[in-house]
Amino acid sequence: MAAAEDMELSVVADDMEPSFVKCLVAGGLAGTAVDVTLFPLDTLKTRLQSEVGFWRSGGFKGIYSGLGSAAVGSAPGAAVFFVTYEFVKSLTGSLLPESLAPVSHMIGASAGEVGACIVRVPVEVVKQRAQANPGHSSYSVLRRTVTQEGFRGLYRGYLSTVIREVPFSFVQFPIWEFLKKSWSARQGKLVDPWQGAVCGAISGGFSAAVTTPLDVAKTRIMLAEAGTETARGSIPSVLRSIWRTDGIRGLFAGVGPRTLWISLGGFIFLGVYDKSKAVMSNFSKDVVT
Repeated sequence: MAAAEDMELSVVADDMEPSFVKCLVAGGLAGTAVDVTLFPLDTLKTRLQSEVGFWRSGGFKGIYSGLGSAAVGSAPGAAVFFVTYEFVKSLTGSLLPESLAPVSHMIGASAGEVGACIVRVPVEVVKQRAQANPGHSSYSVLRRTVTQEGFRGLYRGYLSTVIREVPFSFVQFPIWEFLKKSWSARQGKLVDPWQGAVCGAISGGFSAAVTTPLDVAKTRIMLAEAGTETARGSIPSVLRSIWRTDGIRGLFAGVGPRTLWISLGGFIFLGVYDKSKAVMSNFSKDVVT
C-alpha cells in the first residue's frame, strides 16, 4: 500500500514538473501539428515579405512549396524548445521568489529559442526559399544551398532568427503563463487544455504583431542572393534599408497573415502541448492504478 501511495505521489509531482520525455513528445507533436496545419498562411506571409514582391515570389501558386522541410524539422525544433524551456523555467523558478515568476518564464523561453534555432534555422532557410520559388522542391533547394554556399548557407540568418525569436517568446510565454494562472484562479481549478490554447492564441497574436519588423528583416536576409549586401547584413542595417525604401508599411509587411497565423498557431501549438502532457499524465496514472 505504501509503495502504491509513493508511486501516486511521484505521478502528481511529475504532473507539476513535466518530465523530459513528456516535454520531448508533447513538444514534437505540437510543432508538427501547427506547422503542417498552418503552412499555407506561412507561405503567404513569406511572399508578402519577399524583397521581389508577393506576385513575383509566386502569389497564390504552390502554397505548399517547402512543406517537406517544415514537416521534417517541426518536431525536433519544438521538442528542443520545450525541453529547454521547462528545464530552465524550473531551475530559475526554484531560485527566484514567486513574485518574479515571469522572469523565469522569460529566461526559459529565451534559452529555449536559442537551442531550438540550431534545428529550426536550416529548416527555415530551405522552407522559405522553396516558398519564394514554388517551382523548386525542398530537396532541390537544400542541394542547391549546400552546393553554392556550403553548410554555412543553411545557417544564414541564424543570428537574425534568434534576435526575432527571443523577443517574441520573451513577450509570449510570460503572458501565456499569466493568463493561464489568472484563469485558473478565477475558476478555482487548473485550466483545461482548450483554455490554455485560448491563452496561447491571445499571447501569440500580440507577440507576433509587435515583432513583425524583426520577422521581415529575418526573411529578407534568408531570401537574399548569396554575396549581396542584404545577405551579409545585420538586423539593424536591413531594418534601416527597409525603412528608407518602404517606410512603416515595409516594416510591417505581412503583419496580417503573421498575426493570424501565429494566433491560430498559438492555439494549436500550446493547446496540443498541454493536451499531450495531460494525456501522458493520465496514462501514467492508469499504469500506477
